[in-house]
Amino acid sequence: MPLALLALAVGAFGLGTTEFVMMGLLPDVAGDLHISIPAAGHLVSAYALGVVIGAPLLAALTARLPRRTVLISLMGLFVAGNALSALAPGYDSLLAARFLSGLPHGAFFGVGAVVATNLVAPERKARSVSLMFMGLTVANIAGVPVATLVGQHLGWRATFLGVSLIGVAAMAAVFLLIHPAHVPAPTTGLRGELSALRSLPVWLALATTVVGFGALFSAYSYITPMLTDAAGYADANVTLLLALFGVGATIGNLVGGRLADHAMRGTLFGGLVSMVAVLLLFPVLMRAEWSAALAVVLLGIAAFVTGSPLQLMVMERAAAGPSLASSANQAAFNLANAGGAWIGGVALAAGFGVTSPALAGAALAVLGLGVASVAYAVDRRRAVPATVHERVVASHVPEPAEPVRS
Repeated sequence: MPLALLALAVGAFGLGTTEFVMMGLLPDVAGDLHISIPAAGHLVSAYALGVVIGAPLLAALTARLPRRTVLISLMGLFVAGNALSALAPGYDSLLAARFLSGLPHGAFFGVGAVVATNLVAPERKARSVSLMFMGLTVANIAGVPVATLVGQHLGWRATFLGVSLIGVAAMAAVFLLIHPAHVPAPTTGLRGELSALRSLPVWLALATTVVGFGALFSAYSYITPMLTDAAGYADANVTLLLALFGVGATIGNLVGGRLADHAMRGTLFGGLVSMVAVLLLFPVLMRAEWSAALAVVLLGIAAFVTGSPLQLMVMERAAAGPSLASSANQAAFNLANAGGAWIGGVALAAGFGVTSPALAGAALAVLGLGVASVAYAVDRRRAVPATVHERVVASHVPEPAEPVRS
């Protein structure tokens, strides 16, 4: 695996840190700006809205530009958004800065995934995507907890200044480690990128992302009350347990990338089935501290096994214009975040119990299996030829030996 993938992982680390750290800083921001906790929660929504809007928009606007230039520019916008967040004089300006910070998120992951697959041999594409995404999962282990501690001791503004520095480091890494000659120039413009989105298999892959990861966020959005009210953990221990989720997500991401290089569709189905099983077991696992900790790790593993195959599937179904579709998959991920949290909240508000969001997530994972099955059926009916990725893997099967002639 080329060292250039490290540059993409550094950028993903910064994006993952700034996306999730606001959840831990809500009380500090609310107290400093004299606003309510629910109002501070809108700062999380503003970032997600920026991702959903910015992912397809920026990918489309930069369709003809060199890929390295696009990545550096997107990280520059990320640095500006976080610096403005640190300097925001009030709530409204911070809300706008958080929206600005979210704009480059999806496009960076989308374009970065296309670049990552161009840096490696075809039979290693899924692993290259998983190594870039590893920056996002490691952010949940180290970036978010450290950034939260910085914000609690030095003020939340110091956190966003620190995240800006990570963005500067990512810009330098992309410039130094990704050589323009190693990244082919885009072969299609905006029209070609948009034409790829007219494909039914692309939309089915995006729908699988929305529903599949919606299952994760239905449970994960309410993991804190599950751990404290059901498992009996003290509030002070929740941060450590969330880091365990990051450990599980990192394991699942790496395992999923390796498995998907051999059986992309099988890895996707296996991950979704695992999510159904883990989420159905949540009410039982949340009865004791040790099993609750295990449940958090297993949830991270099961969910992120599907990350690389879903990203690669979208890109391969939109082979004529992969950057826009790849970025749209990141928008789908954030729609899953919002939709899954809403569905889990409905189950909780209905009085079905503190672990009911996990059962709602299991139902979403079953629906995700259904969508993935429809996508598989459509591919078979259309007799989709083997992708480059699948042909290369198949080419490694040894030919039968010639019979010995007497």
